[in-house]
Amino acid sequence: MENIKLGLRENSAQFTLLVIINAFVGGMIGLERSILPQLAETAFGLSSKTAMLSFIVAFGVTKAICNYFTGRLANRLGRKKLLIIGWLFALPVPFILIYAPYWNWVVAANVLLGINQGLSWSAAVMMKIDLVGEKSRGLAVGINEFAGYLAVGLVAFLTGWIASEYGVRPYPFYLGIIFAVAGLFLSIFFLKDTHQHVAKEQENNQRLSLKSVFWDTSFRHPSLGAVSQAGLINNLNDGMIWGLWPVILAAKGFSLTEIGLLSAIYPTTWSFSQLLTGRLSDVYSKKGLLFWGMLLQGLAIVGSIWAEGFYAFASIGLLLGWGTAMVYPTFINAISDFTSPMQRAESLGVFRFWRDLGYALGALLTGVLADWWGIPGAILAIGVLTLFSAVVIQIRYTNH
Repeated sequence: MENIKLGLRENSAQFTLLVIINAFVGGMIGLERSILPQLAETAFGLSSKTAMLSFIVAFGVTKAICNYFTGRLANRLGRKKLLIIGWLFALPVPFILIYAPYWNWVVAANVLLGINQGLSWSAAVMMKIDLVGEKSRGLAVGINEFAGYLAVGLVAFLTGWIASEYGVRPYPFYLGIIFAVAGLFLSIFFLKDTHQHVAKEQENNQRLSLKSVFWDTSFRHPSLGAVSQAGLINNLNDGMIWGLWPVILAAKGFSLTEIGLLSAIYPTTWSFSQLLTGRLSDVYSKKGLLFWGMLLQGLAIVGSIWAEGFYAFASIGLLLGWGTAMVYPTFINAISDFTSPMQRAESLGVFRFWRDLGYALGALLTGVLADWWGIPGAILAIGVLTLFSAVVIQIRYTNH
């Protein structure tokens, strides 16, 4: 234990490896970001928005449940084992997407993808937090999310371009085979577990333990509950953007290449901005970042109803990306502020359960509302919910 040191510089080699691994995790999501709704329409003839977005529902529910159990199992099994198990579930995904004869196969692939993301992404971010300690926690999360969502954005653009040149299947999904194999190889042969770093931080811990991690993180603790609801709403609106954005852009007459580019602006802005906002969450008011980030997202979503033309949609993507970047690393940093090191993994698992359940709720709600009220009505409803979430942060969250 004497040789264990906390800090970004002290653990730079393992930290860098985790950044690379998380980029591969993000790349698995980017495979679907710009082309799966088109695949639903062109290859499977789906017209109902509810049916079309079923793949996001399957992904969100599965990832949410895995997040919860990842948090509970992190101390028992170890972060590294969970990361490896997550990659094993990723291996079949690109092959299923390439050869799926029915839409249900695509939904099943997203169940596996949800397990991969719930285990691998959660384990990677927990390990980074373990390595750096309290002072640089926000920066660590910002770098983690930067790597993951930069990969989402770049792969979303790349798959859109490949699809426009060579077709929606099979070539865009070959990238997923590379990501899964590389991520599994690095995780098995080069990564070290971080349980000793957790024990080191626990030695100087002054925080009181939560009585019930699930109930306190979800509802009872004012600040933790406020963060959990904001996480859910954040991913609820992201689920809407993921599912409807390509459909909206296609209806506006944009090409597959333009759709890929516009779909990439939001997650790419989100990813780069987190290098700054992650550090800001270490030194600035977390409440302020959370409130203004949710508010900006809500305004951008509502404003997208009247957007016309490439630059208008690009501007919406930039605003959404910046607003999401303000809250995403701050969520995890804030949860860690109110929990002890030994309970942190479980509390983060509960938060990530609610946050990623938002994907499923967002896709389901968006699909139902779009079928009932049309796409503008669905967008307005999600935007208003996001604005309301900012109000909840303002009322319930207390700066630590």
